Amino acid sequence: MKEKKGFSLNGYLAILILLFLQPFSIWLLANHTGTPFLELALVVLVAICWGGFFMIQPNQAKVMTFFGSYVGTAKENGLRWTIPFFFRKNISLRIRNFESGQLKVNDNHGNPIEIAAVVVWAVNDTAEAMFEVDDYESYVSIQSEAALRNMATTYPYDLHEGDKVALRSHPKEVSESLKQEIQQRLEKAGVNVLEARISHLAYAPEIASAMLQRQQASAIIAARSKIVEGAVGMVETALAKLSEHEIVELDEERKAAMVSNLLVVLCGDHSTQPVINAGSLY
Repeated sequence: MKEKKGFSLNGYLAILILLFLQPFSIWLLANHTGTPFLELALVVLVAICWGGFFMIQPNQAKVMTFFGSYVGTAKENGLRWTIPFFFRKNISLRIRNFESGQLKVNDNHGNPIEIAAVVVWAVNDTAEAMFEVDDYESYVSIQSEAALRNMATTYPYDLHEGDKVALRSHPKEVSESLKQEIQQRLEKAGVNVLEARISHLAYAPEIASAMLQRQQASAIIAARSKIVEGAVGMVETALAKLSEHEIVELDEERKAAMVSNLLVVLCGDHSTQPVINAGSLY
Protein backbone atom coordinates (compact mmCIF):
# COMPACT_ATOMS: atom_id res chain seq x y z
CA MET A 1 0.00 0.00 0.00
CA LYS A 2 1.44 3.33 -1.14
CA GLU A 3 0.85 6.73 0.34
CA LYS A 4 -1.65 9.06 -1.36
CA LYS A 5 -2.83 12.58 -0.65
CA GLY A 6 -5.92 12.77 1.51
CA PHE A 7 -8.76 15.27 1.21
CA SER A 8 -8.43 18.28 3.50
CA LEU A 9 -9.21 22.00 3.35
CA ASN A 10 -7.69 25.06 4.91
CA GLY A 11 -9.15 25.18 8.40
CA TYR A 12 -9.67 28.95 8.47
CA LEU A 13 -11.59 28.84 5.22
CA ALA A 14 -13.72 26.01 6.59
CA ILE A 15 -14.49 28.10 9.70
CA LEU A 16 -15.79 30.97 7.56
CA ILE A 17 -17.98 28.61 5.55
CA LEU A 18 -19.44 26.97 8.67
CA LEU A 19 -19.98 30.33 10.35
CA PHE A 20 -22.13 31.26 7.37
CA LEU A 21 -23.95 27.92 7.07
CA GLN A 22 -24.81 27.52 10.74
CA PRO A 23 -26.97 30.68 11.17
CA PHE A 24 -28.37 30.16 7.68
CA SER A 25 -29.52 26.62 8.49
CA ILE A 26 -31.01 27.78 11.79
CA TRP A 27 -32.85 30.61 9.98
CA LEU A 28 -34.27 28.12 7.47
CA LEU A 29 -35.48 25.88 10.27
CA ALA A 30 -37.02 28.77 12.21
CA ASN A 31 -38.88 30.24 9.23
CA HIS A 32 -40.07 26.93 7.76
CA THR A 33 -39.16 27.99 4.24
CA GLY A 34 -38.78 24.39 3.09
CA THR A 35 -39.24 20.80 4.17
CA PRO A 36 -38.76 20.61 7.98
CA PHE A 37 -36.89 17.30 7.76
CA LEU A 38 -34.33 18.67 5.31
CA GLU A 39 -33.94 21.85 7.34
CA LEU A 40 -33.31 19.84 10.49
CA ALA A 41 -30.88 17.56 8.62
CA LEU A 42 -28.95 20.63 7.43
CA VAL A 43 -28.67 21.98 10.97
CA VAL A 44 -27.40 18.61 12.25
CA LEU A 45 -24.98 18.26 9.33
CA VAL A 46 -23.47 21.68 9.96
CA ALA A 47 -23.06 20.84 13.65
CA ILE A 48 -21.30 17.55 12.76
CA CYS A 49 -18.96 19.38 10.37
CA TRP A 50 -17.45 21.24 13.32
CA GLY A 51 -15.84 17.95 14.31
CA GLY A 52 -13.75 17.83 11.14
CA PHE A 53 -11.06 20.26 12.32
CA PHE A 54 -7.58 19.04 13.21
CA MET A 55 -4.08 20.45 13.61
CA ILE A 56 -0.89 19.27 11.89
CA GLN A 57 2.46 20.23 13.43
CA PRO A 58 5.61 20.71 11.29
CA ASN A 59 7.08 17.39 10.08
CA GLN A 60 4.00 15.47 11.10
CA ALA A 61 1.15 13.90 9.12
CA LYS A 62 -2.36 12.60 9.65
CA VAL A 63 -3.22 9.19 8.22
CA MET A 64 -6.96 9.09 7.51
CA THR A 65 -9.19 6.02 7.27
CA PHE A 66 -12.90 5.61 6.66
CA PHE A 67 -14.50 2.48 8.15
CA GLY A 68 -11.20 0.61 7.92
CA SER A 69 -10.26 1.82 4.42
CA TYR A 70 -7.25 4.03 3.85
CA VAL A 71 -8.37 7.29 2.22
CA GLY A 72 -5.15 9.32 2.25
CA THR A 73 -2.59 11.28 4.25
CA ALA A 74 -2.65 14.99 5.05
CA LYS A 75 0.75 16.69 5.45
CA GLU A 76 -0.10 20.41 5.16
CA ASN A 77 0.87 22.21 8.34
CA GLY A 78 -1.56 24.24 10.42
CA LEU A 79 -5.33 24.09 10.96
CA ARG A 80 -7.05 21.75 8.51
CA TRP A 81 -10.55 20.42 7.96
CA THR A 82 -11.69 17.13 6.50
CA ILE A 83 -14.78 14.97 6.51
CA PRO A 84 -15.68 14.42 10.19
CA PHE A 85 -16.26 10.70 9.68
CA PHE A 86 -12.61 10.15 8.76
CA PHE A 87 -10.58 8.57 11.57
CA ARG A 88 -7.28 10.46 11.84
CA LYS A 89 -4.07 9.08 13.33
CA ASN A 90 -0.92 11.11 13.88
CA ILE A 91 2.45 9.92 12.55
CA SER A 92 5.79 11.72 12.87
CA LEU A 93 7.95 12.49 9.85
CA ARG A 94 10.83 13.82 11.94
CA ILE A 95 14.34 12.38 11.85
CA ARG A 96 14.96 9.94 14.67
CA ASN A 97 17.92 8.03 16.11
CA PHE A 98 18.08 4.42 17.14
CA GLU A 99 21.08 3.08 19.06
CA SER A 100 21.34 -0.66 19.36
CA GLY A 101 22.61 -2.44 22.41
CA GLN A 102 26.05 -4.04 22.43
CA LEU A 103 25.66 -7.27 20.47
CA LYS A 104 28.04 -10.20 20.84
CA VAL A 105 28.69 -11.86 17.47
CA ASN A 106 31.48 -13.70 15.64
CA ASP A 107 33.34 -11.87 12.89
CA ASN A 108 34.31 -13.37 9.53
CA HIS A 109 37.23 -15.21 11.13
CA GLY A 110 35.15 -16.60 13.98
CA ASN A 111 36.48 -14.22 16.64
CA PRO A 112 33.85 -13.13 19.20
CA ILE A 113 33.39 -9.36 19.14
CA GLU A 114 31.10 -6.76 20.70
CA ILE A 115 29.46 -4.33 18.29
CA ALA A 116 26.79 -1.61 18.43
CA ALA A 117 25.44 0.87 15.89
CA VAL A 118 23.53 4.13 15.57
CA VAL A 119 20.85 4.36 12.88
CA VAL A 120 19.37 7.68 11.73
CA TRP A 121 15.98 7.20 10.06
CA ALA A 122 12.69 8.85 9.15
CA VAL A 123 9.31 7.78 7.79
CA ASN A 124 8.90 8.61 4.10
CA ASP A 125 5.72 6.61 3.31
CA THR A 126 3.06 6.95 5.99
CA ALA A 127 0.74 4.32 4.47
CA GLU A 128 3.41 1.60 4.52
CA ALA A 129 4.57 2.56 8.01
CA MET A 130 1.02 2.44 9.36
CA PHE A 131 -0.44 -0.57 7.55
CA GLU A 132 2.37 -2.83 6.27
CA VAL A 133 3.88 -3.55 9.72
CA ASP A 134 2.30 -3.85 13.15
CA ASP A 135 4.59 -1.35 14.92
CA TYR A 136 7.06 0.43 12.66
CA GLU A 137 9.23 1.76 15.54
CA SER A 138 9.70 -1.73 16.98
CA TYR A 139 10.25 -3.03 13.46
CA VAL A 140 13.09 -0.53 12.94
CA SER A 141 14.87 -1.56 16.13
CA ILE A 142 14.56 -5.32 15.57
CA GLN A 143 15.53 -5.27 11.89
CA SER A 144 18.43 -2.86 12.51
CA GLU A 145 19.94 -5.20 15.08
CA ALA A 146 19.40 -8.18 12.76
CA ALA A 147 21.14 -6.33 9.92
CA LEU A 148 24.02 -5.38 12.22
CA ARG A 149 24.50 -9.01 13.25
CA ASN A 150 24.48 -10.16 9.64
CA MET A 151 26.90 -7.44 8.52
CA ALA A 152 29.34 -8.13 11.36
CA THR A 153 29.69 -11.77 10.31
CA THR A 154 30.76 -10.82 6.77
CA TYR A 155 33.84 -8.79 7.74
CA PRO A 156 36.86 -9.51 9.97
CA TYR A 157 37.59 -7.32 12.97
CA ASP A 158 41.14 -6.51 11.84
CA LEU A 159 42.68 -6.47 8.39
CA HIS A 160 44.75 -9.62 7.73
CA GLU A 161 46.39 -11.09 4.69
CA GLY A 162 43.79 -11.78 2.03
CA ASP A 163 41.20 -9.40 3.50
CA LYS A 164 40.11 -6.27 1.63
CA VAL A 165 37.79 -4.62 4.16
CA ALA A 166 37.76 -4.89 7.96
CA LEU A 167 35.44 -3.49 10.61
CA ARG A 168 38.14 -1.49 12.37
CA SER A 169 40.19 -0.25 9.41
CA HIS A 170 37.44 0.69 6.92
CA PRO A 171 34.70 2.59 8.83
CA LYS A 172 33.27 4.35 5.74
CA GLU A 173 32.88 1.16 3.71
CA VAL A 174 31.42 -0.71 6.67
CA SER A 175 28.95 2.11 7.44
CA GLU A 176 27.75 2.19 3.83
CA SER A 177 27.32 -1.58 3.80
CA LEU A 178 25.37 -1.43 7.07
CA LYS A 179 23.14 1.37 5.74
CA GLN A 180 22.27 -0.63 2.62
CA GLU A 181 21.60 -3.76 4.65
CA ILE A 182 19.21 -1.93 6.99
CA GLN A 183 17.51 -0.04 4.14
CA GLN A 184 16.68 -3.29 2.34
CA ARG A 185 15.00 -4.62 5.47
CA LEU A 186 13.06 -1.41 6.24
CA GLU A 187 11.93 -0.63 2.68
CA LYS A 188 8.59 -2.39 3.16
CA ALA A 189 7.90 -0.36 6.32
CA GLY A 190 8.09 3.00 4.53
CA VAL A 191 11.25 4.01 6.39
CA ASN A 192 14.24 5.81 4.85
CA VAL A 193 17.64 5.20 6.46
CA LEU A 194 19.67 8.42 6.39
CA GLU A 195 22.80 7.18 8.14
CA ALA A 196 24.11 4.09 9.88
CA ARG A 197 27.45 3.87 11.65
CA ILE A 198 29.19 1.70 14.24
CA SER A 199 29.20 3.29 17.70
CA HIS A 200 31.04 0.53 19.60
CA LEU A 201 33.51 -2.10 18.42
CA ALA A 202 35.73 -4.30 20.57
CA TYR A 203 36.86 -7.87 21.01
CA ALA A 204 34.85 -9.91 23.48
CA PRO A 205 36.38 -9.87 27.01
CA GLU A 206 37.44 -13.54 26.87
CA ILE A 207 39.85 -12.92 23.96
CA ALA A 208 40.57 -9.22 24.36
CA SER A 209 43.90 -9.77 26.17
CA ALA A 210 45.18 -12.30 23.63
CA MET A 211 44.17 -10.12 20.69
CA LEU A 212 45.86 -7.10 22.28
CA GLN A 213 49.12 -9.06 22.51
CA ARG A 214 48.69 -10.09 18.89
CA GLN A 215 48.19 -6.47 17.81
CA GLN A 216 51.23 -5.38 19.82
CA ALA A 217 53.34 -8.13 18.25
CA SER A 218 52.22 -7.13 14.76
CA ALA A 219 53.03 -3.50 15.50
CA ILE A 220 56.48 -4.40 16.84
CA ILE A 221 57.26 -6.54 13.78
CA ALA A 222 56.16 -3.77 11.43
CA ALA A 223 58.26 -1.20 13.31
CA ARG A 224 61.32 -3.47 13.35
CA SER A 225 61.00 -4.09 9.62
CA LYS A 226 60.92 -0.35 8.97
CA ILE A 227 63.92 0.26 11.26
CA VAL A 228 65.99 -2.49 9.61
CA GLU A 229 65.10 -1.19 6.16
CA GLY A 230 66.23 2.29 7.11
CA ALA A 231 69.40 1.04 8.84
CA VAL A 232 70.48 -0.99 5.80
CA GLY A 233 70.05 2.07 3.62
CA MET A 234 72.12 4.21 6.01
CA VAL A 235 74.92 1.61 6.14
CA GLU A 236 74.93 1.35 2.36
CA THR A 237 75.17 5.15 2.09
CA ALA A 238 77.99 5.31 4.67
CA LEU A 239 80.09 2.71 2.86
CA ALA A 240 79.50 4.42 -0.48
CA LYS A 241 80.53 7.84 0.90
CA LEU A 242 83.70 6.44 2.52
CA SER A 243 84.71 4.81 -0.74
CA GLU A 244 83.75 7.83 -2.89
CA HIS A 245 85.77 10.35 -0.88
CA GLU A 246 88.64 7.88 -0.27
CA ILE A 247 88.55 8.54 3.45
CA VAL A 248 89.62 5.03 4.37
CA GLU A 249 90.00 1.72 2.57
CA LEU A 250 88.42 -1.25 4.28
CA ASP A 251 88.85 -4.89 3.45
CA GLU A 252 85.85 -7.24 3.46
CA GLU A 253 86.40 -8.26 7.09
CA ARG A 254 86.51 -4.64 8.30
CA LYS A 255 83.46 -3.77 6.21
CA ALA A 256 81.58 -6.64 7.84
CA ALA A 257 82.60 -5.41 11.30
CA MET A 258 81.55 -1.85 10.44
CA VAL A 259 78.19 -3.03 9.10
CA SER A 260 77.64 -5.09 12.24
CA ASN A 261 78.47 -2.18 14.52
CA LEU A 262 76.26 0.27 12.60
CA LEU A 263 73.29 -2.12 12.63
CA VAL A 264 73.68 -2.63 16.37
CA VAL A 265 73.71 1.14 16.91
CA LEU A 266 70.78 1.85 14.58
CA CYS A 267 68.54 -1.10 15.48
CA GLY A 268 69.19 -1.38 19.21
CA ASP A 269 66.48 -0.56 21.73
CA HIS A 270 68.90 1.25 24.04
CA SER A 271 71.66 3.75 23.42
CA THR A 272 75.09 2.16 22.85
CA GLN A 273 78.28 2.95 24.77
CA PRO A 274 81.08 4.22 22.49
CA VAL A 275 84.48 2.51 22.60
CA ILE A 276 87.51 4.58 21.57
CA ASN A 277 90.20 2.68 19.67
CA ALA A 278 93.53 4.06 20.93
CA GLY A 279 95.65 1.76 18.78
CA SER A 280 96.09 1.43 15.04
CA LEU A 281 93.30 0.69 12.65
CA TYR A 282 94.37 -2.95 12.45
